[in-house]
Amino acid sequence: MNRVGRTERTTKETSVLVEIDLDGTGQVDVSTGVGFFDHMLDQLGRHGLFDLRVKTDGDLHIDTHHTIEDTALALGAAFKQALGDKVGIYRFGNCTVPLDESLAQVTVDLSGRPYLVHTEPENMAPMIGAYDTTMTRHILESFVAQAQIALHVHVPYGRNAHHIVECQFKALARALRYASERDTRAAGILPSTKGAL
Repeated sequence: MNRVGRTERTTKETSVLVEIDLDGTGQVDVSTGVGFFDHMLDQLGRHGLFDLRVKTDGDLHIDTHHTIEDTALALGAAFKQALGDKVGIYRFGNCTVPLDESLAQVTVDLSGRPYLVHTEPENMAPMIGAYDTTMTRHILESFVAQAQIALHVHVPYGRNAHHIVECQFKALARALRYASERDTRAAGILPSTKGAL
């Protein structure tokens, strides 16, 4: 069974195409027009071992907000579609990733219930190139809303804004990978006492 998701989202502000294969090898082809965001999506695909294709054309003449937000929404929807019925997956995943002086701790539950807890150091540099660092939380909110997962992201310390954001995406990639992988001991079993996820 192929676990592939594909979402197209078109508004007056953006046109987004996302394709994801959960059982890929980390092949990534990403273009949003926001360099640092492309770098983060590349981390997500490579460290999650997801084959990921993202093509976004947005109203960057205004700012990067709509482009980033709509891409995250489409990514969440594609991820949910790729998960399918969730039978036989681990469901839960967590990973702690250091990046020099920064540390990110991420825990995920592919629960069918969207919920985000997010903390990161205050007083970060406001921009990384054209990337507004306040968008990291909004990316996660948008992704969670469409993927319908519970996600806890905690960065207890860090100084460099690039490192603080990047270690979050690397840890998220690994946690999603572990949670979505098939559990050979649970083949044919839905990992829920409720009978639904």
